[in-house]
Amino acid sequence: MARILEGVKVFDLTRVIAGPLCTQTLADMGATVYKIEKPGEGDDTRRMGPFLPGEGHGGHTNDSATYLAYNRGKRSVTLDIASPEGARLAQDLAARCDVVVENYKAGSLAKYGLDEASIRQRRPDIVYCSVTGFGQDGPYAARAAYDFILQGLAGPMSTCGYPDGVPGAGAMRTAIPITDVVTGLYAAIGVVSALYHRRVTGAGQHVDTAMIDASVALNGHLALGYLMTGKVPPRVGNTNPIASPSEVMTCADGPFILAAGNDGQFQSMCRVLGHPEWAEDERFRTNTLRVAHRDALRATLAPVLVERCLPELLSLLGQAGVPCGPINDMADVFEDPQTRHRQLELYLPHSRGVAVPSLRSPLRFSATPVDHHAPPMLGEHSASVLAAELGIDEGQLQALRERGIV
Repeated sequence: MARILEGVKVFDLTRVIAGPLCTQTLADMGATVYKIEKPGEGDDTRRMGPFLPGEGHGGHTNDSATYLAYNRGKRSVTLDIASPEGARLAQDLAARCDVVVENYKAGSLAKYGLDEASIRQRRPDIVYCSVTGFGQDGPYAARAAYDFILQGLAGPMSTCGYPDGVPGAGAMRTAIPITDVVTGLYAAIGVVSALYHRRVTGAGQHVDTAMIDASVALNGHLALGYLMTGKVPPRVGNTNPIASPSEVMTCADGPFILAAGNDGQFQSMCRVLGHPEWAEDERFRTNTLRVAHRDALRATLAPVLVERCLPELLSLLGQAGVPCGPINDMADVFEDPQTRHRQLELYLPHSRGVAVPSLRSPLRFSATPVDHHAPPMLGEHSASVLAAELGIDEGQLQALRERGIV
């Protein structure tokens, strides 16, 4: 067994980020993923730049950074599922797979015979995963959703940003589509778990993954704090509301992050900065007291920190076991020695004849390592997959192309 999901076939009817991240994770673990894309257009993210240079509209390809980020290791099959013949081909291919992952609005695939009930008639043990904004039922079930909408609706956005009364106050979205990402990861966990269940029982099941569920879960302790106290958590900017000092501070080189999250770390920080007496101050003896006197502690730390340069602070605090770090931009990230040591920046050979950038999967298995492969060009594998799985020969394929079905 070279890879964990080797031999598992996935029929991928997903677009944009949440669903594609789920199926990319499965591909990273060795599953064969057939990504179904609309002929001539493909995934919506193929039109969201920047793009690989090459022949095409505006001198670029439809291989965009967003597409490349979430479709590694898949096989692109173009099928027009809106046509009766294309839908039949899709049904036939799905029935030969172990898993279907889709992110269409609830109920909308039934007219193509690609809903769970239809596929299960042909493949009773199918693991069918639906990735939607709001789940399969309820008042919002028919609504479309994007990450930005869920960041606002599910609460995370209300807790991000500077507090009222300071410059730049207001709710702030994360630049990373965080609700898409956590939904995609939960979907992948659900699929793998359902495959394990099927291995034990022989039975498939439906995995109902909703962005609203994942996004509310993302609130974690902030949500539980509200449920316990009835108090809505405020925006606190770059301050950690449950620990102090745990925030962005300023040194001679600019801002950095200082996060002395417990009493021992605080005492070590005081010694490193040459002020062990701070740890004996009645306002600062415990984390609870430091949170209550955060402004006074910040005022005490500020004149000392601003006299020190960042490399010195990172070295001294790091050696003392006090968590701290820079605020890196993307250029800094990929120059960081730990990032370079972990080889997080990859270049994968692409079918266009170039090496394309990628990010190493965070999954690291000692016995079944991830085997990274570049994302596919639009329709790159249509002929080989339809021939191998459905017996479509070149003459039939050409006829399908002429009618715009493939």
